[in-house]
Amino acid sequence: MDIPQRKSWKVLLIGDHCLDIYHYGICERLSPEAPVPILKQQRVEVKQGMSSNVKNNLQSFGIKVHHEKNDQALEKHRIIDSRYNQHLIRFDIGENHLLDEINFDKRIKKVKNVDAVVLSDYNKGLLRYGSLEKICKKFKDVPVFVDTKKTDLSCLSGCIIKLNEKESQLLKKMPIESDFIITLGSKGALYNHRVYSTIETEVFDVCGAGDVFLSGLVFGYLKFKDIEKAIEIGNKCASFSVSKMGTYVMTKEDLRKLNLFT
Repeated sequence: MDIPQRKSWKVLLIGDHCLDIYHYGICERLSPEAPVPILKQQRVEVKQGMSSNVKNNLQSFGIKVHHEKNDQALEKHRIIDSRYNQHLIRFDIGENHLLDEINFDKRIKKVKNVDAVVLSDYNKGLLRYGSLEKICKKFKDVPVFVDTKKTDLSCLSGCIIKLNEKESQLLKKMPIESDFIITLGSKGALYNHRVYSTIETEVFDVCGAGDVFLSGLVFGYLKFKDIEKAIEIGNKCASFSVSKMGTYVMTKEDLRKLNLFT
């Protein structure tokens, strides 16, 4: 799909933020104290995760992003055997308590002149039901995209909601008049009782693929005002990202390869 030069869009992005920290090394022996591998660390990579990954990918499309996120630190540490690109274990820091809820009056109420709102809700506490209702009400005249792990979505009426297959199976309450897009991994995405297939690719890492899909979806919708075309772009981007190791940000060269460079 060849995409011509486009206008400049502005998006309000609200969501949980973390650092994805990758510890790469080689396992050559087992510990004498317990039957567990010992990692000889070679390098550490730190990447921005969760909603910050969405931000970085939206910016790859040239979209201006006003990003509101948590101030409290969250970290996801992944231990990886670099010879086989094999995840050995992951441990998280900063999740003993819910994040502080976003202050709508202080941080969101005065925001205006945006082309879309994106809610990247990992259900860590930043976005709670009261805040979601206020945000959806304030921005009812622009498309609101939601990627959430909540099971009660009754407060998200009129939104474009993206869930993965497992999240969709756990739903307890549904909103009124919302569009649902269910990502199906290698099968593509389900929308309005139709499966939109994706490009088959060798999978190295699915971490952050949902964020990449969401970013492509938002860009596609802003460009074409058509959910089906937006899903096609989201599928292309997510399929490309899983062929890379770790939380991935699409580059201009990637977008050229996919005929999405603008």
